[in-house]
This record gives sequence, structure tokens and C-alpha cells, in this order.
Amino acid sequence: MLDGGLATEMEARGADLDHFLWSARMLTERPELIRGVHFDYLAAGADILATATYQASFAGFERAGFERGQGEQLMRLSVGLAVAAREAFWAESAARQGRLRPLVAASVGPYGACLHDGSEYHGNYAVGRQALRDFHRQRLDVLADTAADLFAFETIPSQREAEVLIDLLADYPHHHAWLSFSCRDGEHVSHGERFAECAALADASPQIVAVGVNCTAPQFIDDLLDAVAGLATPRVVYPNSGEHWVAHENRWAGDRCAGLDAGDWYRRGARLIGGCCRTGPDDIRRMRADLQEMLE
Repeated sequence: MLDGGLATEMEARGADLDHFLWSARMLTERPELIRGVHFDYLAAGADILATATYQASFAGFERAGFERGQGEQLMRLSVGLAVAAREAFWAESAARQGRLRPLVAASVGPYGACLHDGSEYHGNYAVGRQALRDFHRQRLDVLADTAADLFAFETIPSQREAEVLIDLLADYPHHHAWLSFSCRDGEHVSHGERFAECAALADASPQIVAVGVNCTAPQFIDDLLDAVAGLATPRVVYPNSGEHWVAHENRWAGDRCAGLDAGDWYRRGARLIGGCCRTGPDDIRRMRADLQEMLE
């Protein structure tokens, strides 16, 4: 089990994330809140925590008034908070019953996330491959030198950005990652390429341990999983609540889905399952219980 939404869960607990740093803002203001949400996801049944680095970038921290060294320290802090939550949880003997020792995934969001304009949901960046490569390398250099167990390349909107990340990952031969795309429907990633063709990139990289989809409406997940049924790489799925992000209004809109059908996704081949934006610990607890009941 993966965790659920980090930023939106912090908002539900009173955090003001109306800021270009989004969840990374809490690294500078309320780190204890991040650790608390991490711990609650573990208590709800999550086996993997994603760090608060999705929208973290050196350019963003600089814009907020932090020097490069301070930005690096904040990225390292994000991993440290997740590790601290994991160790506190694992220190409780009752918590370890029937559980895997949780992992920490360093979240690596797309280039568009740092723009804070919703472009991770369309991928129409006005930059070339080299700019994408330089942007991601800066963060990977830091996150690779932390206690994170793997990378989470997530909400990737295009084949081009996925290719850049996979190519970069080869420069960190002792590290692994999952690769997860944002999708516009049951067939295409957000930028428009076919999801099946984008996901197939994972089979060519021994460092990609899972490939799939996140922050996408649950109604599209069945078709997306069916489209990649023939891949050798395990599948990862963590959709949002069914609502969609309205970037120019800085808000979520639409209706929540009736439920997250983890059992159906498992039957269709998903092996890492969780939630993304607007999902919380209760969703993870419910999905874990449904899966356990189905598998017993």
C-alpha cells in the first residue's frame, strides 16, 4: 500500500498551501505537520511514504528567499521527516504485526509542478530536453544522497519527460524508481501520447520497479491498466478523488468518486496501490482492508 495525498491532507488539517511552493511550503513553516501526516498514513496501513518534495525546486526556494544551500537542506529535511515517522511507527511492536517495514520514496514531480500553473496536467512546457534534464538532475543529485529507499517519478505528463527521467536514472546506478503518469482519459497521458507506449518505456529500464498512473480520475484506471496488461514491469496506481484541479482559480472542482476500488485494480495487475490528491488516511485504511479481505 502507498500513502494518500500529502498536500491536500495537510490542507484538511489547516495548512495554508495557497503558495507557489505548495506542500514544500510546510518544510519551511510546519515540518511537524508533515511528519504527523506521514505517521498517520503508516497507521492507516501505508507501506510506502512519499516525501514532501513533489513541488520542491531550487528555483522555487530561491523565489521564496532561500539560498541554494538552504534549499538543499529543505529537500534533505523532507526525507528526514518521512524517515523519522517511519522509525517512530516501526518502534511500536504492535505496529509491526503483519506488516512490511515501510519504505520512503523521494517524490520527484514534473517540471510543470514548480511552475504552479497546473501544467503538470498538460505538459506543454516551453523548454527543451536539456532544460528538463538540468532541472531534474539538480534535485536527483540531492535526493540520491539521502536515506530515501527509492525515487517516485510521479504525475509525469508526457513521454518526453519520462524519457529524460529514465535516461537520468541511469546516472544513479544504485537507485531505483517507480514511474507514474498523469492521464487525461483512459488511453492517453496528459500531453496526448498513448499511455501504453509511454508505460512501455519502463520495461527497457531495470531500475524502474513499477510503472503506472497517479493523480488521474478513478473512472479511467480500469482502461489504463488493461492497456498495459502485457508489460513485464509491475503496475502502480494511485488516483485522485475524482475531482480536477482548476489552475487559474487555484481550486479543486467536480465531484468525488463513490470509492476507490483497490480490489479491482489488483485483479487488473496493480501491485502498488494508494491514493493521490484529495484522498486521505481513511481511504488508505479502507483500501487496505478491502485488499486483505479479498486476498484472504
